[in-house]
Amino acid sequence: MDRLANTVRPYAWGSTTAIPDLLGTPPTGEPQAELWMGAHPGAPSRVDRGTGPAPLGEVVAADPEGELGEETVRRHGPRLPFLLKVLAAAEPLSLQVHPDLDQARAGFALEEARHVPHDAPHRTYKDASHKPELICALTPFEGLCGFRAPDATADLLAALAVDSLKPYVDLLHAHPESAALREVLTAVLSAEPASMADTVTEAAAAAGRLAGEEGPHRAAYAAYASLARHYPGDPGVIAAMLLNHVRLAPGEALYLGAGVPHAYLEGLGVEIMANSDNVLRCGLTPKHVDVPELLRVVRFEATPPGVLRPEADDDGAEVYETPAAEFRLSRHVLAAGGAARPLDARTPQILLCTSGTAVLRGEDGAELSLARGESAFVRAGERVTLGGEGTVFRATVGS
Repeated sequence: MDRLANTVRPYAWGSTTAIPDLLGTPPTGEPQAELWMGAHPGAPSRVDRGTGPAPLGEVVAADPEGELGEETVRRHGPRLPFLLKVLAAAEPLSLQVHPDLDQARAGFALEEARHVPHDAPHRTYKDASHKPELICALTPFEGLCGFRAPDATADLLAALAVDSLKPYVDLLHAHPESAALREVLTAVLSAEPASMADTVTEAAAAAGRLAGEEGPHRAAYAAYASLARHYPGDPGVIAAMLLNHVRLAPGEALYLGAGVPHAYLEGLGVEIMANSDNVLRCGLTPKHVDVPELLRVVRFEATPPGVLRPEADDDGAEVYETPAAEFRLSRHVLAAGGAARPLDARTPQILLCTSGTAVLRGEDGAELSLARGESAFVRAGERVTLGGEGTVFRATVGS
């Protein structure tokens, strides 16, 4: 078992205080958006096995089967298949969607054949992997997830009483679900910029007014008005109005599969994902938006947000069940004086302490104590027990 030294990513939307508070470090005054735990080459964790700090990816590459286990290597190749993060959003992230595995492989191969540099701003596929992900709230968390039913969205838009939105309202009423959603999103993202900027301004002002009135979409209107303040004139504001607005209580989670448009708006959470960088943006960003490819990847179907709550497991953990093969996230709430829990050693694992103190103990009696914000890597086959008093999130490979 290895204590991890992790990197904080300073994206502009990040909170200046949430991650420093978790880590017990003084704020720098700059945004601290994500704490990465894993072997992603963009910001790998480091471990020290007596010869100095080394990137976890290099440690895994030197002995894939020894670190990951034979089964993980057979199923996912010689790399850690998941990335664990703490995400701290003070401002909205971009509205985005992730490809499925076949789309990612085809898109990556095409851009490789075209010799598009991996760091080019117009590059869409950074690797050949899909990126299912799960976000679990540590604080009240707000986001957008999946298309709302077209009729409900038509009513929401009609209530804004903005003339330039009326064609979208008519489309949402007149077509089958998938065609309606596709036509409206296509129209929004393809609209003449100056005209769309005016529409966003009018719609945001109306949403701000309706946010102050009682109604079923009051919280959603407040969120859309806030998006327009952060991204004035951005067509992504109107695209966001097609999506379900969701609020998570601490401990609740969202699973984002391929093709589901989503955006995180505000809050602190534990995020786990397949080890990929593939993101197609729909708006709310100054970055490249590849509209044709986006429209090919998005799944145009109304889906409820599907808020996940953990289910008790036989070993005392609370598990967030998802279909992802690359990862499995569970939560251990440890009580003072409770018996130490043996952890399944079939896959590699990362353990993150988010409150109190956790104690890992190996078969040889060695101990590793994790304070709030600290994390550890345990290689496959290494048998450890988990004790202490606090809360620990455990990332393993999915079944």
